[in-house]
Amino acid sequence: MEEAHGYSMSSPPEFVLSHDNGQRSIFNGHVKKRGLASRSWIKIDKDGNSQVVTLDKASIMRYCSLPSRDLRLLDPMFIYPSSILGREKAIVVNLEQIRCIITADEVFLMNSLDGSVRQYRSELCNRLQKEKSDHLPFEFWALELALELTCTVLDAQVNELEMEVHPVLDELALSISTLNLERVRRFKGHLLALTQRVQKVHDEIEQLMDDDGDMADMCLSEKKRRSGSYYSNELGLPTHMSGRVEVISKSAPTSPDRSISGVHMLQRGFSSIGNSSQHESLTSSDIAEKIEPLEMLLEAYFVVIDNTLIKSLSLKEYIDDTEDFINIKLGNIQNQLIQFQLLLTAATLIATIFATVTAVFGMNCKTSVFDDPYGFYLVVIISGIASAVLYVSFILCFRCRKLLPA
Repeated sequence: MEEAHGYSMSSPPEFVLSHDNGQRSIFNGHVKKRGLASRSWIKIDKDGNSQVVTLDKASIMRYCSLPSRDLRLLDPMFIYPSSILGREKAIVVNLEQIRCIITADEVFLMNSLDGSVRQYRSELCNRLQKEKSDHLPFEFWALELALELTCTVLDAQVNELEMEVHPVLDELALSISTLNLERVRRFKGHLLALTQRVQKVHDEIEQLMDDDGDMADMCLSEKKRRSGSYYSNELGLPTHMSGRVEVISKSAPTSPDRSISGVHMLQRGFSSIGNSSQHESLTSSDIAEKIEPLEMLLEAYFVVIDNTLIKSLSLKEYIDDTEDFINIKLGNIQNQLIQFQLLLTAATLIATIFATVTAVFGMNCKTSVFDDPYGFYLVVIISGIASAVLYVSFILCFRCRKLLPA
């Protein structure tokens, strides 16, 4: 049976030997042309054994039945948002620094020097060797650890940022300075990027929980088991369909539509089974039972990432509230400066009037006022009193119009 018509994953991926002289390398009877990109992967099997292998893109696409666009999500040269994709034979996981392909029997982890990758490798191997239980499929173990490490890292980053931001905001509320404003600006940009990352993981888990078909596509062990049962039926074993027993002989003629429908059922998982009239034995309750462990797993980490998202949004609101407080405080200072400027302008106007009067009478003009030896002083005193009265009148007018506080 060809690989395109079943779930068989018996053929291992091919190792590629690279040469600096640009020649082609031959391994396992296949010719690899020059120019196919090879990357280092960490392969982890069901028994917790891990090894570093070098695979080219074409080999892993064939082995896991993945399109090229899915592998681009795992390319470290590109930055893509977090995503979890259920495919025919694999689950493509791109969660922060953890980028891997999970099959029913093994995990291909993108090799990296990042601490999250090393932690994922060691922790998964330890769990598979010591804590493995039969009630949870292998792919769920691998997916659970990826979600756990991602949620833990994001939560730790939010907590660390929260501890750094609060003292700076408190200091800014007491003393508005350029240095404090610049620090808050940097923290706000960091928090915005972190919130977007948390939001993306949150939305990805929520989207999976809302779609039974996507969760059914991720039940790789169950699809593999049913795929084996399907081919056993082709060899003449009884199969139960629509409440009656039928025997499918290898030599019996079958219509092309029926064969395609069966293969399509195996490739797409339980979501298409429920919609096919030829497979009524698997009802929606059966599908719900199979995806229940995955749904509970996703729900548990959805609660964790939702709590992290709430903390990041609360921190963002706290920064926004502090900014509003700073704007109010600066607005109050600005109003005080405007009031002071208004008083200063009125005083300048009165002083100008007084200076004008005294300047006129200080000129060398012949007038009867200067015949009195105290005439000039009298003019100055009267002008000063008139200016003071006029200034007080200005202030009272401003207060009546509520331009100045009472």
